[in-house]
Amino acid sequence: MSDLSILACYAHPDDEQGISGTLRLCLDSGIRAGLLCATRGEVGEIADPSLATPETLGEVREKELRQAAQIIGISDLYFLDYRDSGMDGTPENKDPRAFVNADEHEAVGRIVQVIRDFKPTVIVTFDATGGYGHPDHLAIHRWTAQAFTAAGDPSCYPEAGPAFAPRRLFWSSFPRSVRKMMVEYFKEHNIHSVFSNLSPEKYGLPDEMITNRVNVKPYLSLKRRALGAHRTQLNPNGPFTKIPPEKWDEWRSVESFAFGMGEPLPPDADPGDLFAGLR
Repeated sequence: MSDLSILACYAHPDDEQGISGTLRLCLDSGIRAGLLCATRGEVGEIADPSLATPETLGEVREKELRQAAQIIGISDLYFLDYRDSGMDGTPENKDPRAFVNADEHEAVGRIVQVIRDFKPTVIVTFDATGGYGHPDHLAIHRWTAQAFTAAGDPSCYPEAGPAFAPRRLFWSSFPRSVRKMMVEYFKEHNIHSVFSNLSPEKYGLPDEMITNRVNVKPYLSLKRRALGAHRTQLNPNGPFTKIPPEKWDEWRSVESFAFGMGEPLPPDADPGDLFAGLR
């Protein structure tokens, strides 16, 4: 086991599926991997009414995330205990328990406490577009960036434990060329999806901003099993069930990241190595 570690900071159970292959690759390389989840996805979808009710969904989704983490191999799992804020413009946005309504100082402090406890070398979270603009995705992006800096400052949040400075922060993201390809595929095959209405020029990151592409093709089977743990979110009639497995695997065989903060990548860095120059 090396002294390297990676912490994924996300908003809801199943958000981690965008980098599940990378997390497993790290574990197989002897790198510790942890997962922080801001909410329990209390206002997400319920694909099958027999799986949960609106009142039990948060509890059920926590169990689903724990199962997915176990499949990936992650034992260090943290919850910030906020409530899912729901999609932009929905009534749930106004719930005082919602993550987007959290006190900023408090929310950053909770992330700082996890960072100081887990001591990650590298942190990963959503890019500034939140993938598709979900309010909680935008909040975890913003507050993780603040916590990345604050965690190493002993004058910030002294009650959260001794200062610890992670060395590099990445944004996980879809390159816009890939998002455009997905939208075109949906339209060509007459597959209706909310993602079809999202402008490829607005969400994700421009291709030139992507600094790292991790080949996770050897982990496609694991990725499918980990995703399958999130049963409440897998609508059997949803758009992604209409995509042939080989096309789905093609899209999920590479996980993309953009360097965000911290120690810059070396000029000759392997684009598949988030830890280049940190060993």
